Amino acid sequence: MLPVRAVPADVDAIHALRRSLEDWMAAHGTVQWPPGSLPRERVAAQVDAGEWHVVRDDELGIVGTLRLLWTDPDFWGDDRTPAVYVHGLMVDRRAAGRGLGAALLDWAAAQGRDAGVEVLRLDCRTTNPVLREYYESSGFRAVGQVDFADFSCTLLEASLRVGGRA
Repeated sequence: MLPVRAVPADVDAIHALRRSLEDWMAAHGTVQWPPGSLPRERVAAQVDAGEWHVVRDDELGIVGTLRLLWTDPDFWGDDRTPAVYVHGLMVDRRAAGRGLGAALLDWAAAQGRDAGVEVLRLDCRTTNPVLREYYESSGFRAVGQVDFADFSCTLLEASLRVGGRA
């Protein structure tokens, strides 16, 4: 299943998936996305900007998402390294264990390679060692940290050069 660009009709499903994962993480003691931290209006604006991509399942609807960006000054500052950035990587818990997260990362890496960039970047909260371990086991390496007023994120990247793992 390859992702397709989200359309305005997908906004409610993307937002609902995010809310369900926020609640699931809170119930399991995972600090990544606090409940209610992504307003529906922001999802709508990001869909309108062409950032969201979704994977649909005939029975379950949208089961996976990611935002694909070509700059990320909020997290990476004024770093001008040509890169592709992933945010909002989500897999519906009903579709967990199918390798969908890895497939979405592989797809994002292919988009970056096709665009001629050599680095795939993402981040996770420093309070989420399980997600960091997942990314590192997928070929990413920690390259820094960004601190905000109420949380910090580990910055990770993977090489997209031929022979790289991402």
